[in-house]
Amino acid sequence: MIYSSLSQRVSGSAVSAADEHYHFRTIWISDIHLGTAGCQAYYLLDFLRTHEARTLYLVGDILDGWQLKKSWYWPQAHNDVVQKILRSARKGTKVVYVPGNHDELVRQFAGLHLGEIAISDEVIHTTADGKRLWVVHGDLFDSVLQHARWLAHLGDWMYTILLKLNRWFNAVRQRRGLPYWSMSQY
Repeated sequence: MIYSSLSQRVSGSAVSAADEHYHFRTIWISDIHLGTAGCQAYYLLDFLRTHEARTLYLVGDILDGWQLKKSWYWPQAHNDVVQKILRSARKGTKVVYVPGNHDELVRQFAGLHLGEIAISDEVIHTTADGKRLWVVHGDLFDSVLQHARWLAHLGDWMYTILLKLNRWFNAVRQRRGLPYWSMSQY
């Protein structure tokens, strides 16, 4: 998921859609699942190339350690996303990584920095109007994860199968000239 706040479009003369850049105070990104075939890294990379922020929160499940542990899948597009985030951090974007359940391995580094990226279990974000938001990944509120971890892994396995079906389904749709449709929206 990709969320952003307080859009300020760059003013200028007529530019093509590919040349448009948008600036935000804050962007939140979660549940990307880099390391899975279902990750749509090209869309994220396109978003990151055209949207800039003072602060970027990576709010859990950016990497999918559960799937990577089973079988390694890391195409160039996934590497490009990581490189783009690192480049943004080097250029001054404050990047904060709040791990989730699929990238829980990163939690052991909470309080440290990975290059220019701060790693934290939780963050308090203050909005432009002074409201305070608690930034955590939703796995903290998932009782299945907290009390029946095996069931969460079973659900993950079933979800992986649905993603494969969704890719097959959309390949058929694309051949018929139909737009992308996501099963996860229903």
